[in-house]
Amino acid sequence: MALISVSNNALSNISAVPASIPTGSLTLIKSITASSSASIEFINGTSGVVLDGTYLSYVFSFTDIHPATDNNRLEFNFSTDSGSNYNVTKTTTFVETYHNEADTDTILQYNAGGDLAQSTAFQRLMGNVGNGSDESYSGTVQIFNPSSTTYVKHFIADGNSYHGADYSARWLIAGYGNTTSAINAIKFQMSSGNFDGTIKLYGLK
Repeated sequence: MALISVSNNALSNISAVPASIPTGSLTLIKSITASSSASIEFINGTSGVVLDGTYLSYVFSFTDIHPATDNNRLEFNFSTDSGSNYNVTKTTTFVETYHNEADTDTILQYNAGGDLAQSTAFQRLMGNVGNGSDESYSGTVQIFNPSSTTYVKHFIADGNSYHGADYSARWLIAGYGNTTSAINAIKFQMSSGNFDGTIKLYGLK
């Protein structure tokens, strides 16, 4: 493996990072705000949305995802045919931790009911979230090299919600889309009903 070197002798003399060295910065690609929406789709080539290999990693950011129907879950699926079908086979793992407002119930556990094993179903990103005016979910999903035609498509997700039963609940999910075809569309929806909130797509250098 080649070594990357900096030509300056002293770090104090470096005025700029060489273009070949990744800086780790996020570039906003697309922002979509749901308003009583059934779903949000990010499709390659549509309205400037790109999952075409410009970046090796993409981050979706969720802010104040608020379901219209109480005790529902945000979930997602991949497409390899530009959104005609959202049915990529996935294997995932799902960990949850929560603490209720009454300080009477806490847990940290693996939740087998939240994972998938070679399933084409939508992957949930959280447990049930309430539809009260102050209840919502926020978090991120990072997807690695979705345009690859060699490797499966790994992802990790991390988020927190105001659970419908008055809990602070954190959800940690990871897995892969078991396909070597390029992922060119992603769909987010609630397990039932519509939702409000903002989803932003970033490219990670």
